[in-house]
Amino acid sequence: MKTIGFIGGMSWESSSEYYRIANEQVREQLGGVHSARSIMWSMDFGEIEKLQHHGDWDALREEMVAAARNLERGGADFLVICTNTMHKLAADVEKAVAIPLLHIADPTAERIREAGFQKIGLLGTAFTMEQDFYTGRLREKFGLDVLVPEDEDRATVHRIIYTELVAGIVSDVSRQAYRAVMKRLVERGAEAIILGCTEIMLLVGAEDSTVPLFDTTEIHALAAVDFALER
Repeated sequence: MKTIGFIGGMSWESSSEYYRIANEQVREQLGGVHSARSIMWSMDFGEIEKLQHHGDWDALREEMVAAARNLERGGADFLVICTNTMHKLAADVEKAVAIPLLHIADPTAERIREAGFQKIGLLGTAFTMEQDFYTGRLREKFGLDVLVPEDEDRATVHRIIYTELVAGIVSDVSRQAYRAVMKRLVERGAEAIILGCTEIMLLVGAEDSTVPLFDTTEIHALAAVDFALER
């Protein structure tokens, strides 16, 4: 079994889900009391969030590269960045180490294509929804037609992530807001929706949507197990 190197803490609320899912899946696949070989480098998200909203991506790049190198030195065989937003720096992380990086968008897009969907709604932070590092990869590498919410809805989705979900706050009011955003994406033609922030799965699930949801947290963690077990 390969050792998974998790770059986590962004936020730890979702990183803990990665750890849980990976260990449960290894136990399911190998039986007995088996668990995943893993190392986690957990960031202080208070510092990361501040740098994100100040647009200091150079400082963030240094943090991510340092984390990747620490995990490589610690014995990780490959890397998993436990957040969609910080995949903005995925290429820099890949260049900084000799071990591979399992990109969160790739297994997600593969699942979507296997399911036969083409026009996909995307929920995430403003960085993920509005910048090309994520939507561009889905379009150019996998040929998906990606829809993002309108301006006001994007602001709502982003605000709930940063003021509630990363702090472990899950409210019915916010769940209803997300349901409304997803409904509007479906009305615009979305055949399915990507939960493109690793905390969103804490708030909404299949019962909240009229179309299939693709949870990047679960998909990414399961793909990490498959890679670790060479399956």
